[in-house]
Amino acid sequence: MTCMSRARVARRIAAGAAYGGGGIGLAGAAAVGLLLAEAQLARRRVGNGTSPHVPHADGLYGASYTVPGEPALRLTMLGDSTAAGQGVHRAGQTPGALIASGVSAIAERPVGLSTVAVPGARSDDLDRQVSRALADPSRVPDICVIMVGANDVTHRMPPTRSVRHLASAVRRLRTAGAEVVVGTCPDLGTIEPVWQPLRWMARRASRQLAAAQTIGVVEQGGRTVSLGDLLGPEFAENPRELFGPDSYHPSAEGYATAAMAVLPTVCAALGLWPADEERPDAARREGFLPVARAAAEAASEAGTEVAAAMPTGPRGAWALLKRRRRRRVPEAEPEPSPQPSP
Repeated sequence: MTCMSRARVARRIAAGAAYGGGGIGLAGAAAVGLLLAEAQLARRRVGNGTSPHVPHADGLYGASYTVPGEPALRLTMLGDSTAAGQGVHRAGQTPGALIASGVSAIAERPVGLSTVAVPGARSDDLDRQVSRALADPSRVPDICVIMVGANDVTHRMPPTRSVRHLASAVRRLRTAGAEVVVGTCPDLGTIEPVWQPLRWMARRASRQLAAAQTIGVVEQGGRTVSLGDLLGPEFAENPRELFGPDSYHPSAEGYATAAMAVLPTVCAALGLWPADEERPDAARREGFLPVARAAAEAASEAGTEVAAAMPTGPRGAWALLKRRRRRRVPEAEPEPSPQPSP
């Protein structure tokens, strides 16, 4: 699928989400019987999130930066098992811990991490998670990171419904004063036990949803980072290294790769990234694009950020597409500080 046709599909899904439609399917409905049979075989071979262990990573990171009278930054993780860190064994290996440690090192401030993400969650669980994140009006997060979408695809949630729930969550968080970064739907076509044609269908559906998510998020004032190809070529070439024991969730190395892609955008949202890197670089194919086209391009290239750029014009909303340089994520503290997050 070309970038332009992917942009058209993403626009249709996002429009359906905005206006209550629900009839647009992902990747069509061809060979449904064969796909369902292959999906059942894949589920038997893939752990699919059945391991109950999720490390408890909440707490204060970078406590050594504490200054009396200066509050810690607050980071909240929302979404599914990827946001929670299912598949690893130590708190310091979860994406929340890695991002919190990275932000702390760059800002030279402590970061209080809280996690409301739930393994197995779909986008329709975000309303409940947002309510938890905003339960205390005096402790609104400075930044929220959402990773969601994979379970929407595997459970065949209509994409318009999926995007509608995500956009609503972003709107609530932004209205409360939190910055929001969304890691869009990963490429499910890389899961090892999934065969063709299900692998191709999963990849296509994942990228369509990721592009539509981007439109919905940017229109509500959030930023997105494409995770698709992080679970694409890199994961496909190193499945033993970048997938966990269940061949479904990332390993510690996989989560570090994802955190490395999300961290620059989190820092940019908090105003921590160097000013010279905020200007679009034409040599890196960065610039201002209609939001649907930016969303389609981002869905095909991991680590690509899309953020709102200017008010809607005659051609619709516009966005800034950034291909941020990846920097090494500081190694997370083995366990969070025993101090409760502020």
